[in-house]
Amino acid sequence: MGGHGHGHGPPYTVPNYKQFNIKGIPQLEELEKALAKKGLCDPWIRNEAWRYHPGFGTRWARANKTFFRGLPLGLALAVITVGVSKMMGGGDHAHAHDDH
Repeated sequence: MGGHGHGHGPPYTVPNYKQFNIKGIPQLEELEKALAKKGLCDPWIRNEAWRYHPGFGTRWARANKTFFRGLPLGLALAVITVGVSKMMGGGDHAHAHDDH
């Protein structure tokens, strides 16, 4: 009951939180300094560090993956659909019109 592991262990491994550090990430260091100026401290700021990790990719790579992931399959299916439609005579738009 519960899950699709089929006894092979978890489908992913949760990384150790200690591997993520804001040191060396300018955006998060700047945020930490801005909070410190106001007398605030965010102990959970490291939870955003994974977004800046090189393995996560650049903004363009993430956007490309998000918006164009299904494009090749969708385009292929559209071409096949139009081809089948043409072969079946569905592309024929000859309708009977009354000239009254």
